[in-house]
Amino acid sequence: MATDFLGRILRSDLPSPADSPELFEGVLTRRVFAFLIDCVIMGAAILVITLLAGILGVFTFGLTWFSIPIIVPLTFIAYYAVTLGSPSRATLGMRAMDIILTPTRSAPLDGWMAMIHVVIFWLSTSILTPFILLIGLVTGRRQLLHDMIVGTLMVRRSPMERHWADHARTGSTI
Repeated sequence: MATDFLGRILRSDLPSPADSPELFEGVLTRRVFAFLIDCVIMGAAILVITLLAGILGVFTFGLTWFSIPIIVPLTFIAYYAVTLGSPSRATLGMRAMDIILTPTRSAPLDGWMAMIHVVIFWLSTSILTPFILLIGLVTGRRQLLHDMIVGTLMVRRSPMERHWADHARTGSTI
């Protein structure tokens, strides 16, 4: 039985870079571009919501203007919780870059786990940028710090679907 760096038991069906290198090929580069795509999407959403709050503030005698400081964090958390917590387990940027977030333990990847993932991601990014990418260069599965803490793994979607189909068909344990 394999364990993560905190001693928690990992799923037995997790892919290995040695057995399935196509799952991890270019994952760090794809993550960077997915992040940039997501930033553009969230930036547009924040702009629209802020403009709406500003316009509505005129009609509500300024009451909605009090919501403007919390628009950015709520948009980020909601975007990641809705996209990562969905059955696709990927943001719009991740879908465009053909990557998916997979839990490394038996717990499902739901909205709560996605929200925890994004909060730890933004905390680690704000403190350690760009060093969080260096961690991915030395871990076998290209996991970043927040992936290891939360218990997730980022892999390429299309090869991963073939991997799980082969795994289900053969019933083998990696």
